[in-house]
Amino acid sequence: MEFPDLGKHCSERTCKQLDFLPVTCDACKQDFCKDHFSYTAHECPFAFKKDVQVPVCPLCDVPIPVRRGETPDVAVGEHIDRDCAPRPGRGEKVFTYRCSKEGCKKKEMLQLACVQCHGNFCIQHRHPLDHSCRAASCSAGKARGSVTRVPESKPSGALNALSSSWLAQQLRWKVKQ
Repeated sequence: MEFPDLGKHCSERTCKQLDFLPVTCDACKQDFCKDHFSYTAHECPFAFKKDVQVPVCPLCDVPIPVRRGETPDVAVGEHIDRDCAPRPGRGEKVFTYRCSKEGCKKKEMLQLACVQCHGNFCIQHRHPLDHSCRAASCSAGKARGSVTRVPESKPSGALNALSSSWLAQQLRWKVKQ
C-alpha cells in the first residue's frame, strides 16, 4: 500500500499478474511477466519483425533466405537439391590409410609406412616385428649368411605380448641359431 505505482500488471489478457520486474516486449512494446515475455507465449502480432532466423546450409555453410510462412527445412532442402556446392574438405573420408597386414582391416588417419618394406600399416602393426616384415627378414638373412627366418608365433593381446612363456620361446629360438 505504500508504493501503489510500483510494478506493472502483465498485459496477457488471461494473466494480469502484478510483476515487480516486468519485461517489455521489444516488438509490441507491452509489459509482461516472466511466463509471457516470449513472442510465442503472448502471441505477439509483431514477432515477424524481430524473430527472424536464417538457416545455414550444413554442406556449404551458406545462409539461405527464407520467405515468410515458408518452413526453413524446406528452403534448405531446395537449396541442397538445386545450387549447393559443398565446401572442399567436407565429406572427405578421414580414415583413408588401410593396413597392409594380411587379415587386418583397420584404417588410420595418418600414413604409417614401414621404413624397411614401405608398406602402410595401422598403429598395431607399424613395427617390422608386428607385421612380419619381409624386408627385415631379408636384411637379417644377408647379415647372418642366408639363414631364413621362421615366422614368429606371437601371442595376441597387449598383456600377453610380454609374457614370460613368449619371451622364453624367443630366447630358445635365438639360441638355436
